[in-house]
Amino acid sequence: MCEHHSPEPTSRLSRRGLLRGGAVTLGLAVGGNVLMPGKAFAADYYHPFSGYPLTGTWQDHLDAGSLGGLDYGMSVGTPLRAAGAGTITNIPYNGTGGHTVTISHSNGYRTQYMHLSSFSLSNGAWIGMGGVVGLSGGQPGAPGSGSSTGPHVHWHMINPSGVRINPLDYLGGGGGGLPKTTTEEDGVPGPVMWMRTQNWLRIESGYTGPIDGVPGVNTYAALQRNMRDHWGYTGPIDGVPGTYTWMAVQRLAAAWGYTGPVDGVMGPNSWRGFARFINQDSWD
Repeated sequence: MCEHHSPEPTSRLSRRGLLRGGAVTLGLAVGGNVLMPGKAFAADYYHPFSGYPLTGTWQDHLDAGSLGGLDYGMSVGTPLRAAGAGTITNIPYNGTGGHTVTISHSNGYRTQYMHLSSFSLSNGAWIGMGGVVGLSGGQPGAPGSGSSTGPHVHWHMINPSGVRINPLDYLGGGGGGLPKTTTEEDGVPGPVMWMRTQNWLRIESGYTGPIDGVPGVNTYAALQRNMRDHWGYTGPIDGVPGTYTWMAVQRLAAAWGYTGPVDGVMGPNSWRGFARFINQDSWD
């Protein structure tokens, strides 16, 4: 069955959506990097690597004599997204850590990623939550890999006292909760709503891409699978949402307070109903 695609690109992130849809001020994104200064608070962090396998636990690092860290396996060249907004400091060839990027947050905490293959921003640049700070590395013997024995990123945080801490403990619940989306109030889809959507689809519908708030073919294909399995969607799983995909999303939204027509045209009220669903703690 061929799906009729809606002529209005309501599913795509608009510039307005990028600026308004999150629970934090992200600024104007250009190529995934945020250029406009904002302000970070303790709640304004998320787990940027939840879609990747954990290959080294915090305890693994302690047992090996490290101060602690989390390793996530990923291919060399994977974009590394900022867990929270802040100011960038790049440290090339940082001993065993190799190329290291530090994000200094406004609340005095710092986030560090190690074993990068390249940096994306210059020292002193501002990055918003979800912006790309560099590309992963870790290939043994490659420039910037440090002591890495295989492709991955090492992630840890440093508290205001200078003590290295487990990011998952900081984020709470051991899992790195995502902030709630303001789409529930303003009806404007944005990055945080899509991050939560991607995490929901990772849990329920086999999505394996990054939790980056930028929906693409893989996000939409997982959405279509979920709509097929639960909300009456009968179109193709092609990652190109159209009228029938959004009609199914509206049926989901109707279970969460949406009272408008099921016509496949997503407006503020449709998004509010969907956001009430996606703001459940289950998808944090």
